[in-house]
Amino acid sequence: MNAAYPNPRVTLKEPSRVARAEIDVRNESPETWRAAEGFAVGYHLFDAATGTLIVDGPRVSPEAEVKPGEAFHAAFEIEVPPEDGRYQVLVSPMREGACWYYERGWPFVLAEAVVEGGRARLERVSVATRALLRRRERLRALGRAFAYPALTIWRNRSLIRVMVRRDILGRYRGSFGGSFWTVFNPLLLMLTYFFVFAMVLRTSFPGDPSRAGFALYYLCGMLPWLAFSEAAGRAPTLMLEHRNFIRKLVFAVETLPVNLVAAGLVSEFFAVILYAAFLLAVRHAIPATVLWLPVLVVPQVLFTAGIAWFLAALGVFVRDLGQFMGFLLTIWFFITPICYPEASWPPGAARLLSKNPILVLVRGYRAVFLEHHAPAFGPLWKLWLLSLVVFIAGHAWFYKLRKSFADMI
Repeated sequence: MNAAYPNPRVTLKEPSRVARAEIDVRNESPETWRAAEGFAVGYHLFDAATGTLIVDGPRVSPEAEVKPGEAFHAAFEIEVPPEDGRYQVLVSPMREGACWYYERGWPFVLAEAVVEGGRARLERVSVATRALLRRRERLRALGRAFAYPALTIWRNRSLIRVMVRRDILGRYRGSFGGSFWTVFNPLLLMLTYFFVFAMVLRTSFPGDPSRAGFALYYLCGMLPWLAFSEAAGRAPTLMLEHRNFIRKLVFAVETLPVNLVAAGLVSEFFAVILYAAFLLAVRHAIPATVLWLPVLVVPQVLFTAGIAWFLAALGVFVRDLGQFMGFLLTIWFFITPICYPEASWPPGAARLLSKNPILVLVRGYRAVFLEHHAPAFGPLWKLWLLSLVVFIAGHAWFYKLRKSFADMI
């Protein structure tokens, strides 16, 4: 330790925003502190949220030499800004033209204040170091990373509901089928693949080699894929499609990718109802194991939302991402055993292809709808963990880049 601060005192004069700091600074270094050599004590005031230096405060120099073990007194009047926010004041020894010693690892007095509605309050006064501050900030950032995505969705749930309804109704406005194309489009796509694989290639699944069995296994695998691919396919161009919201309005742009996920879930909801009716017609029963479906839908939503946030932010900077994602989703679809059995994989590729998170969902949907048992626990908990990581990382990526959207668009 190179400096100590016995009993630092910082008081705030309410209702003003002026704080009074009374600091005794004891020399714990082997050197003598001399004002003639530029030694002094000063303060820096930072915006805690961004780390931006707002005020480089005045200095207080010792009147006499401060030898090792001796102390001198420094007092400051510190005015906290009127804008709402969280602020940090760092009181530290420094040497003019050389350095601030807190940047070299010396301890400093840290005063933290919050301004709300133009009124300031002092939260905490402590002795800290840069390393301690970084650790504390990392813990706060970790807490925010877990909390912010969920808070974003919860606080804007009404906006998301309105935007999803507007998206679904407006997507096909003026067309003959109207909003029914939400169901018709995936239905026509599934019928096309059914014709190619079941009728032309005569593909069958081991559990039920009949064409009805193929249809059940194939359509069951399409349920999670349709919701995921719709959001992932539209996300790269999402910010460009809503450029007016970004340029001119104070708008929660982080909800736009969530709208895609919610719209995909609406489409999947109707697809599940149609599939359940088909299952009832073919097998004359819907198994009770479908009650496990929420255990699969939750990680599916988390994973899809994280991917959508990531692609929506990246698409602002990489304009070709939309075309690339169309190609990537086509490959992703065909390496996932949706319209063919897993036994068709080349032996050497099975170990790699089985790491596909969508495959866990496909297996899980088939387990609860067709095989009458719960999803396998081993792959499922790994999917939950991966989905949480992707969800948090995708939101953090979007949150970090969103300040540049207006400039790029």
